[in-house]
Amino acid sequence: MQKLITKMKRVPLLLLIIFGTISFAMANEEFPGGTGSTSDFSVQAFSHPMSGTRGELRRDFNVGNSFFNNVWTASPSSTTLRDGLGPIYNAVSCSSCHFKDGRGRGLPDNEGPVDVSLLFRLRIKTLGSGRDVIPHPVYGGQFQPQSIMGVKAEGTPVVKYERITLSYNDGLFAEILKPIYEFINLNFGPLGENTIVSPRVAPQMIGLGLVEAIDEADILVNEDPLDADGDGISGRANHVYSVVENKAVLGRFGWKAGKPSLLEQNASAFNGDIGITSPLFPYEDCTDAQADCKANTTVEDIAMDRLNNVTTYSQLLAVPVRRDFTKIEVNKGRQVFYSISCTKCHTPSYTTSANAPLDILKNQKIYPYSDFLLHDMGDELADDKEEFYNEEEATTREWRTPPLWGSGLVHAVNGHTRYLHDGRARSLEEAILWHGGEGQKAKDEFMNLSKTDRDNLIEFLNSL
Repeated sequence: MQKLITKMKRVPLLLLIIFGTISFAMANEEFPGGTGSTSDFSVQAFSHPMSGTRGELRRDFNVGNSFFNNVWTASPSSTTLRDGLGPIYNAVSCSSCHFKDGRGRGLPDNEGPVDVSLLFRLRIKTLGSGRDVIPHPVYGGQFQPQSIMGVKAEGTPVVKYERITLSYNDGLFAEILKPIYEFINLNFGPLGENTIVSPRVAPQMIGLGLVEAIDEADILVNEDPLDADGDGISGRANHVYSVVENKAVLGRFGWKAGKPSLLEQNASAFNGDIGITSPLFPYEDCTDAQADCKANTTVEDIAMDRLNNVTTYSQLLAVPVRRDFTKIEVNKGRQVFYSISCTKCHTPSYTTSANAPLDILKNQKIYPYSDFLLHDMGDELADDKEEFYNEEEATTREWRTPPLWGSGLVHAVNGHTRYLHDGRARSLEEAILWHGGEGQKAKDEFMNLSKTDRDNLIEFLNSL
């Protein structure tokens, strides 16, 4: 693999000398996942272990892959290592939502039931400080549309759309679709007016171990919660409770940076999405109102060693190398990306820590294009127009900056181009047009660009 990387590096550097179109600053960006970057751009692009994954580590990766793709069944069954589904759940496997380790679709093209890859967190506004929330007393912390035999599911989430037309400065138009969510066939009564509903779609899985390996100080250095520099960007870290460390630590994973590690992210997803309990999250999401659910709970559906295997698997999924890296339009689009201040939130690069848990993750120069901080993204993307805390210390208006690597391969892997936290954006262009709050200035500048510059910017994003 190293020979392949060395050979590939010669191409852009040669073009740099001949054409002068590619800057030295871009030279390493061809390999956004460091030396572990892979070069498959097919439907399997997100499913490879990092180059150099061998021996026992490769075995653990393969075991984790098996349990990630495993279809879980209800207990008791003849396959005790793979039972414990439900009693209520969103999906029957991790790969149901992260198909081919990729990105969930989230929303359908037409109005109707949402995709299985879109889940909904539920919170109730309390009468305390005005910003406190609690899990829904009847439906729990997450809406569960499916159930095992003999247990009532919670209902069916559906969507309809409001069409919004936006006008570019050059007179061209774009249409975006605003999702409006409803919950029908509810088996335990209405949700109630004080319910905060937060949709979350499954993101692609690549590069997660590299994100975990970034030194905390390198993330915190970009914090500016009071906007001291006056640029309108006030990113802040989310400090969340770790069940492993028994204290508050930096959150890195999830749409609200609500989980501090891949181990806890995976254990939480098993528990909330599939109903699989573990030593870290041993309780099902059954409320007192759901008697049949409580009567069918199980204990430790996945053992710690298997949960560790899945975590190793998710740590090692590789980032593909860049496509069209030497293309002039891509380089021009990169310049536009920088010029309209997208990098204020989408921090281009880091070098991973020398103390990373796996040698293959150490001292890697990576290009995720994210600061992994929370940002207020405005009214239109908010779970609730008021600023309630709805996940650990993240508010209803705040979202963690998603990494951009792999964005251009979502269609190849998953057959769609749906982006943002619920899949409402049907293209990368629409994803930009949904920016508000701290992203409003960048959106306005994008809308003032010429069509050529807009197209070049999208070319750049598709190369990531």
